[in-house]
Amino acid sequence: MPIISEDLSAIGLTLRLACITTALLLVLSTPLAWWLARSRSRWRSPVAALVALPLVLPPSVLGFYLLISFGPQGWGGQLTQWLGIGLLPFSFEGLVLGSVIYSLPFAVQPLQHAFEAIGERPLEVAATLRAGPWDTFFAVAVPLARPGFVTAAVLSFAHTVGEFGVVLMLGGNIPGQTRVVSVQIYDHVEAMQYGQAHGLAALMVVFSFVILLALNLAHRKQPGMVR
Repeated sequence: MPIISEDLSAIGLTLRLACITTALLLVLSTPLAWWLARSRSRWRSPVAALVALPLVLPPSVLGFYLLISFGPQGWGGQLTQWLGIGLLPFSFEGLVLGSVIYSLPFAVQPLQHAFEAIGERPLEVAATLRAGPWDTFFAVAVPLARPGFVTAAVLSFAHTVGEFGVVLMLGGNIPGQTRVVSVQIYDHVEAMQYGQAHGLAALMVVFSFVILLALNLAHRKQPGMVR
């Protein structure tokens, strides 16, 4: 069956959410991944476990606690109201918050592994050439960790597109505001519109396959990192 206007709206909203979430995750995850890769602090393991928590935590559980925390009586909700932002649940901004938290390990872990794979030698060479910490990071570490950035961006984007539990719990099901593709498929199934559900589900399958294929091909073309 042809894609209807509600489906197109959900697709557009999903792509917008994925783009914003991916951009925010790359900015937030880069310093965190660098610290996890380089730090010997006793807090490193607890922080790494906290970052990886969404990998094993049911999405509905995470969405529930975000809903409570950023609701009118939660600490996050009181903070956002005090800042003049308003309440985040059942808004696009709430979807962004939930998506960033839920997809965090898909950005941090590839970057952390990429930074660890660089090794000490390139950084030591940069130090002998009197490069400062910032110069070393941006001129040496970031270029060498490029495969990690590509993986982090692709996985974060794809994972955000496929979210369901967190976005439904935190954002609800508001057409044009919080109804993403995964929720739209759920609505079609509930309404027994299996043809429409098949169309969107098949689109998601093709999208996921193309993303994974492109990521695999990109990794095969990347040269090995110097240690």
